[in-house]
Amino acid sequence: MRPRPGVVKPAPTIPALSALAVYTDLFRYRELFSNLFRRELQVRYKGSLLGVAWSLANPLVLMGIYVLVFSTLWHASTVDHYALYLLSGLAVWIFFATSVGSAARSMVDSSELIKKVRFPRQLVAFSVVGTQLVTFVVMLAVLFVLNLALLPRTRGTIWLAIPLAALIVALVAGLALAVASANVVFRDVEHLVGALLLPWFFLTPILYRFEQFHHRTLTDFLRYANFVTPPVSALRDPLFFGRMPRPVDVVYLLVAAAASLALGAFVFSRVDDRIAVEL
Repeated sequence: MRPRPGVVKPAPTIPALSALAVYTDLFRYRELFSNLFRRELQVRYKGSLLGVAWSLANPLVLMGIYVLVFSTLWHASTVDHYALYLLSGLAVWIFFATSVGSAARSMVDSSELIKKVRFPRQLVAFSVVGTQLVTFVVMLAVLFVLNLALLPRTRGTIWLAIPLAALIVALVAGLALAVASANVVFRDVEHLVGALLLPWFFLTPILYRFEQFHHRTLTDFLRYANFVTPPVSALRDPLFFGRMPRPVDVVYLLVAAAASLALGAFVFSRVDDRIAVEL
């Protein structure tokens, strides 16, 4: 059917361009994002004397407990410098878990701002991820210094951890946006995420290595069914073991990051018009 004279048909929306716009708004509204980021950071460390230094407290305490239990008491560790092995895994896990867990309530907690002002709402979730990114960067910086000093084998490969960490940030950002958007409509999402994170942690090789177990089929399933495991392994190889990451882990991380960003954009675009109403 031909359009009537004088009537202009709207241009069709290309899904890929629409998804891209969700993330390019970070650059277009960078001043607003900066303000939201500073607000999150100030709220988190308000009244604190040490400030960002507290971001190391949790992983260091966890590392100490796990080293004591698994390496000293149970003698379950088969890895040299087990503390550094643990910290390299905890860096990824804590960034992932705290970002997704905090993002789940981010839009709900910012409901007053969202209802008053019209702005790209995805920036709220991204500001939470940005706050957790500070901790991630600090932990990686500490690991760089310690591993370069204590693990000479890492000096030729450790710099590969930087692009791998950037892919992990993309993976976490997309998932955080999806969870934050879904939680606006279905408030059970935040409780589901909270319930899943603890068993998820023990299914991820943070405290152990899959090579310790002889059930090849089970370990292969756990390795690739859990999309956090390949990123942890890919980052650990150059950062701790001093070797190139396995190609399969890198490809998995690339695909997972792209899929996560696409999922985040899709879920957000489906609920964007309903966010202010639902809140």
